[in-house]
Amino acid sequence: MSQTTLFTGRIWSACTGDLDALLVDDGRVVATGDRARERASEIGAVEHEVPTLLLPAFGDGHAHPLFGGLESEGPAIRECTSVEEIVAEVARYAAAHPDLDVIRGASYDASLVDGGLFDARWLDEAAPGRPVVLRAWDYHTVWVSTATLERCGITAQTPDPPLGEIARRPDGLPLGTLREWGAVDLVTDVLGEWDVETMVRSVERAGRAYAALGVTWVQDAWVTPAELPAWLRAAREDRLPVRFDLALHADPRRWPDQLEEILAMREQVRALGHPHLRAESVKFFADGVVENATAALLEPYATLLDGSRPEEHAACGCPVDGMMVWPPEQLAEAVTAVDAHGLQPHIHAIGDRAVRAALDAVGAAEAANGPRDRRAVVAHVQLVDPADRARFAELGVIANAEPLWAQLDDLMTVLTVPRLGQPRVDEQYCLADLHALGAPLSFGSDWPVSSADPLEGMAVACSRQTQDRVPEGGWVPEQRLPVEAALIAYTLGSAHQARRDAGCLDPGCVDGGPVADLVELTADPRDLPSPRDIDGIRVRRTWLAGRAVHPSPATDEAGAPR
Repeated sequence: MSQTTLFTGRIWSACTGDLDALLVDDGRVVATGDRARERASEIGAVEHEVPTLLLPAFGDGHAHPLFGGLESEGPAIRECTSVEEIVAEVARYAAAHPDLDVIRGASYDASLVDGGLFDARWLDEAAPGRPVVLRAWDYHTVWVSTATLERCGITAQTPDPPLGEIARRPDGLPLGTLREWGAVDLVTDVLGEWDVETMVRSVERAGRAYAALGVTWVQDAWVTPAELPAWLRAAREDRLPVRFDLALHADPRRWPDQLEEILAMREQVRALGHPHLRAESVKFFADGVVENATAALLEPYATLLDGSRPEEHAACGCPVDGMMVWPPEQLAEAVTAVDAHGLQPHIHAIGDRAVRAALDAVGAAEAANGPRDRRAVVAHVQLVDPADRARFAELGVIANAEPLWAQLDDLMTVLTVPRLGQPRVDEQYCLADLHALGAPLSFGSDWPVSSADPLEGMAVACSRQTQDRVPEGGWVPEQRLPVEAALIAYTLGSAHQARRDAGCLDPGCVDGGPVADLVELTADPRDLPSPRDIDGIRVRRTWLAGRAVHPSPATDEAGAPR
């Protein structure tokens, strides 16, 4: 249970600016300033002095918390810096789990091998005769063993499936690398996924990790019927440490028949009625990712995966501008259909052609279903053509960005820059332009693809530098965001996406006052000499509806209000 607490010190929200007192009662903000002190005195509230900064808790507008939690269940390969290290770790794990039928793990660094082409025979050394399935860091690619290929019937005669690619050896045999989920499904349809209890344990683990980062709301951006039972069980058993929204995955290969299944999944979550679980959005993949040349571009790639240039493929008619997962007309029809049922479209769009198709789809839904507060989301927005940037504000579409990606790190310089070439490299992540044009902006992490820590994302959004402060002055410095704009995107912006009254500390913004999801930081991001220093800030405490969830009541030695 939460208690009545008077917070005093430096307090901030986008709606109120700086405050010096905040009263929380029954999990909601009920008064600020002098009125908060008066009411606290009248009712005998517990006082908590804020030594640095208190603000609304962060939200993560695009993530995969179940996948993130599952990474602790398999071989620990994320930190491996060579193929040899990965193979050794898989071998260690396989030896420690001799009775495990399938060895599953994530997330290996695809840049360790040219073109991201990993050989099944390398995994055979680690676990002879056993199926091994490892997801790459991007979660669009898997690396499998020969036993996996054999059990799943993937041979030289297996054609590339719709929306997928089987990497092959010169003789046509499958190499062991499968790209995009059309190919990944060839494995999961046969080998299945983790058991429900393991998935529940991973959801709970992910929730605790988020609470420690000051995050109290997370948009899971990819939920299928295979994962939904775990979410329902976690809710029934009260094993959801923070709030989760589920985006139910729409598959173009199963559309429109799948719509009834999606509506039924939503009803299962609604019937449960748990305050920490919702399923009111639908996830669409408009395209893939730049790194494997499947993001859909308006102009051809500068180079393809094998290092060749697009003009070298003119005779064969091979696609050189990426992959639209949904043809634009079908995407518009599907978005219109889910929108008609009051579901919130959440569209993955990396390339500028995909972003345009996503905006067109939302425009089609508005034309067909009429104006309403639909809060459609276009996630990632890595490349947005200048002609489309103002359309976010015009359509009320939320631009959900993963700001940690907006830096010249190894991923960018090794895998992305060669694909895009100039000038497109410097057109990526136009966050300041979108902000200036009035686009609703929310931030996310895409965890476990990248870190879930909002303070790390904020440091990049406001500096456009790596941790080594490269380049000096920031990459495309005109796209740096002011610190308060980044704070808003992580608080009020994510709350707007979630259709929640969090993100604000104004008692008058909603009847009864906004929910008291709060985070206390060890420093004020606005006070630092350089925004690049923001990732040195830590979360001291997190409250969910006025109740301390980090540190947990059992471990809190600092006397934080509970």
